[in-house]
Amino acid sequence: MRLFFSFLLGYTHEMTENKKILNGEEKILSDKIAPNLRALHILEVMSQSETPMTPTDVSVAIGLPKQTVHRLCATLEEHGYLRREAGQKGLRPSRRSREIGNGLIAASRSHIARHQILRDLSQQVGETVNFVIAEERGMFYQDRVETDWPFRIQLPIGTHVPFHCTASGKSFLSSLPLGQRRAMLAALPLNKLTGNTITDPDILMEELKTIRRVGYALDNEEFVDGMVAISVPVRDPRGRFHAAVAFHGPVQRLTLEAAVAQKDVILKTAEQLREAIFV
Repeated sequence: MRLFFSFLLGYTHEMTENKKILNGEEKILSDKIAPNLRALHILEVMSQSETPMTPTDVSVAIGLPKQTVHRLCATLEEHGYLRREAGQKGLRPSRRSREIGNGLIAASRSHIARHQILRDLSQQVGETVNFVIAEERGMFYQDRVETDWPFRIQLPIGTHVPFHCTASGKSFLSSLPLGQRRAMLAALPLNKLTGNTITDPDILMEELKTIRRVGYALDNEEFVDGMVAISVPVRDPRGRFHAAVAFHGPVQRLTLEAAVAQKDVILKTAEQLREAIFV
């Protein structure tokens, strides 16, 4: 999110912003933001926040009058660009804002490099490779490279898969702060899809703790019988979860031990993706 809004606003920042160091961070202070760019500034500053922001928070961050920010936030919420957290006063960018970000990223040349990196990984591991992002409906398959093997498991681009029983979903969940992890597990339907699906939130919390420590997540036939997978996070320059890169295969050809043996390869790929996406 930060990447594409910064791209749109970069030329304006140089000409119109005054900046000041507050609490160790550079804050945007400007009363000269063009009216047609103010909504973008609001979305930009919200995209950089780890927690929901109130209009008052945004007003302090970008230096616009409170009344102006309250009015713009209400309009953005009404039209689906911001959403209010349940039981909280703060707002976050919503699905519509993220779709803009994903669309701009996909339209950039970085997606070509991303696909080539995924292709290289697929050739190294000999299995299908996926690039997966988190959405409200689950983990979303944004890009993939199919294996050449005739026997393979089809999960096409555009597929949504659950958070709790997929390697990419657990990679995302493990990246959340502890309180958010607990809240997510309390809200998620932990449906049992196979005999190995973990449906006990306490057991899943322990696994997410381990994933956070070791740096990779596994799917041990938890989503589809006969399929295993490994996933690692792709992080943005601030260390936040951006996406997951994963590969999967049938147990007749790929064991969990063999997948874990390739963890350094997939971790290197995640770093290459970070450099390609956030150049």
